[in-house]
Amino acid sequence: MRALQDMPISFPGLFGDWSFNPDPIAVHIGHGIYWYGIILAIGLLAGLVLCMKQAKRYGLTEDNVLDMVLWAVPSCIIGARLYYVIFYLDLYRNADGSLNWGEMVAVWDGGLAIYGAVIAGAIVAFFYTRHKKIKMGAMTDLAVMGLLLGQCIGRWANFINREAFGAETTLPWRMRLWTSATEYIEVHPTFFYESLWNLIGLLLILLVVSKARRFDGENTWFYFLWYGLGRFWIEGLRTDSLYLFNWTFLGQPIRVSQALSLLLAVTAAVMLFYNIKIKKHSRDELLVNQVAAEAVEGTAEADISTAEAGESVPAGQEEPELPQPPETQNGEGGETDGNTH
Repeated sequence: MRALQDMPISFPGLFGDWSFNPDPIAVHIGHGIYWYGIILAIGLLAGLVLCMKQAKRYGLTEDNVLDMVLWAVPSCIIGARLYYVIFYLDLYRNADGSLNWGEMVAVWDGGLAIYGAVIAGAIVAFFYTRHKKIKMGAMTDLAVMGLLLGQCIGRWANFINREAFGAETTLPWRMRLWTSATEYIEVHPTFFYESLWNLIGLLLILLVVSKARRFDGENTWFYFLWYGLGRFWIEGLRTDSLYLFNWTFLGQPIRVSQALSLLLAVTAAVMLFYNIKIKKHSRDELLVNQVAAEAVEGTAEADISTAEAGESVPAGQEEPELPQPPETQNGEGGETDGNTH
């Protein structure tokens, strides 16, 4: 949809004839600095700040978050791009059928798939938590909050690029995209649907799920359930879906994201039911409570050691004499000498 990147956007049902024509390039220096990358960077930083502020509630430290981000961010970008390119490979072929490697790495033109990032992030989290000997569920419970905030902000990069929109509609909040000087289409603003859906999911985790969390991993499975259901619905409205090669179901081509969303949502629902209703975890098993218990135990041991050290005197060493109060010079009659020296 690069042809649309220079065309105006409007919402006639909400704002009448007012239109907006954002330039995809924010700064025209060299190859240019694209709004797409700037918005994704803002989403990343916002997610990072949120995770650092919430880290202690999950038994983790800010260093854990920063270490994880250093490994996860490049891996997620590669995973998101690779996932997209694999299912849209024909878009990156030259006229002779050879692959255009320059276009394949041009992420600033758009073309990142969130599920590719999630898969790459999960792999990094697995190896990082094993290396640090911390619970993966606690780390991913924290990470999905930053992920939801990042997704919420990042979807607006699709708005600037005039991509990830839906089928034509007449709803009051329809988005009008001009395809030429005289023609336009009015479509579902699916980028906004997903941004709003992610924001609601984040608020639910912050205000409800995390406060009643019974096991490490509960936020994570809730994320997959919530996002899977929302993405399954939204993907059905989009016109630029990735398709699973030439496979069909009931005569219809299979949309990759819909199939994966449904699979994740069902799996997450089963895992939540199993861990909450059948396994019935104790909140004492949460990493944050284990860390708190260890801290209390360590403080108690330190207090005992300090007390014992104060009561004992090393062998061969006499106890120091306490200082005597200064003597008072008295006369025979018991009166004090009135001279002060």
